[in-house]
Amino acid sequence: MDSDHGRSSADGGKDAWPQALNRSAEAQDAPEAIPPPPPAPPGTAEPYGALASTGPSVAGRGIAGLSFPYQVAAALALSLIGLLACTQVTMVFLHVAPSNTVTKQHGKTVDRWIYPEFEQNWKLFAPNPLQQNIAVHVRADVAGEGGRHTTRWMNLTHEDGEGVRGNFFPSHVDQNELRRGWDFYVNSHDGDNRPNGLRGELSERYVRRIAMLRLSEHDYGGTIERIQLRSATSSVAPPPWSAEKISTRPVHHVLPWWTVTPDDLPESARGQSRDANGNAARGGEADQ
Repeated sequence: MDSDHGRSSADGGKDAWPQALNRSAEAQDAPEAIPPPPPAPPGTAEPYGALASTGPSVAGRGIAGLSFPYQVAAALALSLIGLLACTQVTMVFLHVAPSNTVTKQHGKTVDRWIYPEFEQNWKLFAPNPLQQNIAVHVRADVAGEGGRHTTRWMNLTHEDGEGVRGNFFPSHVDQNELRRGWDFYVNSHDGDNRPNGLRGELSERYVRRIAMLRLSEHDYGGTIERIQLRSATSSVAPPPWSAEKISTRPVHHVLPWWTVTPDDLPESARGQSRDANGNAARGGEADQ
C-alpha cells in the first residue's frame, strides 16, 4: 500500500483513475456504446442473419408470400369455394321456404340441386306465413217494440284491426281472441259444420260468447234472439312485379243461425236478464 501511495504521490498527487471518479452517476449506469462492426471487404458474402439485424423481414406471409401463379390459383380456389357455399345456402333456403314466385319458376332446378344428397323433411317457417286474409262477420236477429229485424253484417276483424293499428302496445285480446277462437272452431268442425267431438261444442260456445260480447257494445233497439257468423277469406294479392295471377275475391263460409241462451250473454247482460225474468215471474204471480 505504501508503494502505491508513493507512486501516486510521485505522479504529482493525481488519482490513478480520474475519469472513473469524475463520471456522474447517470453516466456510470449507462452502458458503453458498442461500436458498429467494420464493413466487410468487397467481394465477400454477407453473413447469415444480416438481413434480420438491419431491419424487418421483407418476406411476405400467407398468399402474399406465394409466387404470382400460386396466388392466382389460391384466389380462384377461394372464389370457387365461396360461390359453392352461397349457392348451397340459397338452394336450401328456397327448398324449405313456403311456395313463392321464385320457387314456382325455378322449383325443378332447386329440386335437382337438393335431391337426393341433401333431402330435408323439416320446415324453416313453422307455421307457414299467412297467405290469406280471414275476416269474421256477425249479424243478429233482434226483437224490439217495432217487430223483428236483422242487422247488417258487422266486421269483427276490422274492429280488432282498428284497435291494433297505430297502437304501440296493442291489447292481447284485440290481437288474438277472435282469431284464435275462429281457428279453434274451424279446426274442431268438419265441412258441414258438425263438431268432431267435445272440443267442437266447446269452440262453438266460445265463439258465440265472443260474438255476443261484441254485439252487447251496440244498441240495436231490442233483444238479440239469434246470431249468425260467417268468414270472408281472400288471398293476399301478389306484388306488382310478379306475373302471378291470383283472385282476391272473398269466399264466404256462412254458419247456421244460433239461438242465444243466457250462457252466451256477458256477465252484465246475464244479470239484467235474470232480473227481468224474475220481475216477470213475480208480476205473473201478482196477477194471479
